[in-house]
Amino acid sequence: MSDEATTPSPRPIRRGRWSAALGALLVLFTLFEVNYPVLRPQSDLAIFALFGLLFCFLFPRGKAGAASRHRALRLLDYVLAGVSTLVCVYVIAQTEPSFSAWWLDGSSLGDRAGAERPLDYLIGALGLVVVLEGARRSVGWALPILSVIFLIYAQVGPSLPTWLFPHRGYGWERIVSQTFLHSQGVFGTALSVMFTYVFLFVVFGALLERTGATQFVIDAAQRIFAGSVGGAAKVSVLSSGLMGSLSGSAVANTATTGTFTIPLMRSSGFKRHEAAGIEAAASSGGALVPPVMGAGAYMMLEIVDPPVTYLEIVRAALLPSLIYYFSLFTIVHFVAHRVHWFASRGIARPGRRMAGLVGEAKAASSGAGATDDEQGFDGEREPAPTAPGGVAPNSRWAGVLFVGSLTVLIGLLLMRFSVFRAVTVALIVVAVLAMAHGETRLGLRDLLDVAARAARGSVALICAAASVGVVIGVVTLTGIGTKLPSVLLPLAEQNLMAALTLIMISSIVLGMGLPSAGCYLLMATLIGPVLGNLGVVPLAAHLFIFYFGMMSMVTPPVALAAYTAASIADAGIMRSGIAAFRFALVGFTLPYLFVLRPELLLMSPEGGAPPVLRVVVSVIVAIAGIVPLAAAISGYLRCPIGWQLRLVCLAISGLLLWPAPQHQMLGWNDITGFVLLMILLAFSGRLSPGYRSASP
Repeated sequence: MSDEATTPSPRPIRRGRWSAALGALLVLFTLFEVNYPVLRPQSDLAIFALFGLLFCFLFPRGKAGAASRHRALRLLDYVLAGVSTLVCVYVIAQTEPSFSAWWLDGSSLGDRAGAERPLDYLIGALGLVVVLEGARRSVGWALPILSVIFLIYAQVGPSLPTWLFPHRGYGWERIVSQTFLHSQGVFGTALSVMFTYVFLFVVFGALLERTGATQFVIDAAQRIFAGSVGGAAKVSVLSSGLMGSLSGSAVANTATTGTFTIPLMRSSGFKRHEAAGIEAAASSGGALVPPVMGAGAYMMLEIVDPPVTYLEIVRAALLPSLIYYFSLFTIVHFVAHRVHWFASRGIARPGRRMAGLVGEAKAASSGAGATDDEQGFDGEREPAPTAPGGVAPNSRWAGVLFVGSLTVLIGLLLMRFSVFRAVTVALIVVAVLAMAHGETRLGLRDLLDVAARAARGSVALICAAASVGVVIGVVTLTGIGTKLPSVLLPLAEQNLMAALTLIMISSIVLGMGLPSAGCYLLMATLIGPVLGNLGVVPLAAHLFIFYFGMMSMVTPPVALAAYTAASIADAGIMRSGIAAFRFALVGFTLPYLFVLRPELLLMSPEGGAPPVLRVVVSVIVAIAGIVPLAAAISGYLRCPIGWQLRLVCLAISGLLLWPAPQHQMLGWNDITGFVLLMILLAFSGRLSPGYRSASP
């Protein structure tokens, strides 16, 4: 018998009770610090990151959880948890004035920037190790590998060829300082968004689920949309657009509406990452919808030359936003029909075995087949999400609780309350209403379980945001975001399409490290005049930059809106990011359309109002191009289609969306695309009558 079999292993942690205790501490800490901050921002984020890393290493999920039963790997988990505690506590102790007696050289960590001590660098290096390992365990290899590539890029800058944007290069001490020790890396924008906004909405969703309110909405939606395929997802698109137009924030919008809409989509048969992707794409587009449009619209009033009025900005943004949401509705409609097509025939969807999507959706919404991640705080399998008293959660009081909490949340947002204050009040309303009726009343055990579930559901979110912070830190340190336009745009001064493509890339790269409004401000300052020199209508050029700054919210690897939706859906972060990118794909074509067809902005190339006929033709061409694009993305057009027809649809979409020559209403490509689309629509239902599988 092996030594491993005979050697007694350390007593395992009582996972359920300890996770409940840590989860409760995390919830209470976040609620208090977000609303009544006492600590410095970097200390808040260090504590927040510490909770996420402790959950990651002490309560591993999936395969990691099974592997940690082995003695050596469990000891490694404890070591990593200890190192995480050491580095985060060090950052707190070297930041907070209450610990000033322990400060090295008598100055805080922030004041030592550029003159750190060797111990600082050691702590920073250890911090990067645990952050990357936490991201690897929680979201897979892709994000940590990308972070390592960026770290290497920061070090080898001088030896890079011109096309890889060389820079002066930095030593490992400076890189460690930038990415971990200070507020532009791990403890920067990405983790701050998760701490300030997202986590409280995860708690909000867990609380609603525990009271039975979420299940009530799912049941109600199934009854209301019984005759509409994909009705829940369509409601998600509409509600996210309306909410986003009010909040102007993609992440806050995702956290607000996703709490309600993602369970609805899951109940309709959508996969977890599909539901997360649809919600992220819909929420990101909401910030492009008039009348609010975030802070970008107000910046345009000061930057665009010649000056424009706010009414002109709103009018210009109207048609593109409607086309964007039409594309989402179309994609969702096709995806839902594809799901329904397979389910109605009892055929397994590509890449998975299935007894029937309808049964699977019911199992998903009732909690059947729960994994270790869905256990109760006492370590036992958690029952289906019924009300605490065991009563089915479709009671009238569960509906009152849901409607009341949603009304309070939206009402406070309309009254200009901050997002975190609004969700805090909504949490209190849910708790009070739940206590008012026996069917939804929550005991201490239920509240602890809510805290544990919310904390476990946020592990991937926290670890991914910390790893994304490494990328952001390198982008800020090397200045790659500003070098991209300044180095490459001069090469494209005589080529409009090349210039637009480079601006798109620059905006997305800058969007990794800046809020969308900040990204727009920097890009508009740097390269707005370049587009003016290329003959683009000034307002169209600025809207082009603004759109792509917002699309960075759904562009992997740094897709904060997709990360938020993934945490609510309990889905893989990278899969959700890729799904959000697919669903929002028309958002990457629309800016090209309205720059090259300014009639979509209700403007003419020469200025002034365009002829009505040109506006109508431009809208029809855009819509006609969206239909085959949606078919190519979803794999459905009157029936599931294989990869060959998807390529055909993509080609037809390209013909229609490619702009006609200037001053022409229709080009040869538009006419050819229309003809091919009519042929495809006429015969698509007959192309695969015996179809039994489709490409993934």
